[in-house]
Amino acid sequence: DFQRAEGPRDFSFPLDHGPHPDFQTEWWYYTGNLRTEDGRPLGYQLTFFRRAIVSPAERAPRASTWATEQVYMAHFAVSEIDRNQFRYSERLERGAAGLAGARGEPLYSVWLADWSVEQVSTNQYHLQAAQEGVTLDLWLNDYQGPVLPGEQGYSAKGPEPGNASYYVSQPRLETSGTVTLEGQSQRVDGLSWMDHEFSTSALAPDQVGWDWFALQLEDGSALMVYTLRRSDGHLDPYSQGTVIYADGRTRRLTQGDFQVEVTRQWRSPHSGGVYPAGWVVQVPSEGLTLRIRPRVADQELNASFIYWEGAVSVEGSRDGVALGGAGYVELTGYAPSMQGQ
Repeated sequence: DFQRAEGPRDFSFPLDHGPHPDFQTEWWYYTGNLRTEDGRPLGYQLTFFRRAIVSPAERAPRASTWATEQVYMAHFAVSEIDRNQFRYSERLERGAAGLAGARGEPLYSVWLADWSVEQVSTNQYHLQAAQEGVTLDLWLNDYQGPVLPGEQGYSAKGPEPGNASYYVSQPRLETSGTVTLEGQSQRVDGLSWMDHEFSTSALAPDQVGWDWFALQLEDGSALMVYTLRRSDGHLDPYSQGTVIYADGRTRRLTQGDFQVEVTRQWRSPHSGGVYPAGWVVQVPSEGLTLRIRPRVADQELNASFIYWEGAVSVEGSRDGVALGGAGYVELTGYAPSMQGQ
């Protein structure tokens, strides 16, 4: 009874930054690479997940303010690069009584307890999150505007009807604010990236996970690519990506437009999963060759579901000219398949 992503749709913002409760699953991903005023590099992730537990056809008025049709989960992680340290935490809450939720009007916000992202003006967002030993208070400015990956925001993951998501990105959020580490506060600045997807059935039956790359390059451009892995070990032809040019123009990439070569592996001491731990990404038609490595090896979240999400550094070239950058990589289905989570 849930809606499915079955073709391109029209988007309206800020409304479509908010929730889409008639779809079963939705997430808002914020990741970024920051630097403190004394030069310490940090990575962060703040992610909100919404899962509908009542279908649209089954909804009915209920008197209690605690009654809910949605469950929210959130992950907050910080990578201290110079200390080779990664810490994360998870929260779950019902989408009722103001405990967790999201809205798109009049301005967008998403929250779970005191973890939140709130739109404060047309282009500015306020992000707040804290766990033991670390607090982030950030201001994110989107001067480029939202980007719609795939076919104008319709991101097909397979040939079956509805195996797709609707996808919105803000790939270049100029970021400033404060971080508090073990009671010591410092100013930080850097770049963040936001991905927002909603769907009901995104993976095909033989797909076990994905490798997702969000890379912000020094020339003002960005690159998002993901590979979908099948149970037989091959890459799915629905793997795709998007080039975002410095002026905001985009170009859609299909599987044949880019290559991802794994150069190293890392075994998790927590889950036993063996993850890629170094890559070369090439987009020949763009003259791009990018070498990517994790800034901390162990950035695995062993939470309600297990995945690796971490800060990475980028070195490479465009048309033979040196080009660096930074970004985030997400690896799912290595410990275990995403079909079982």
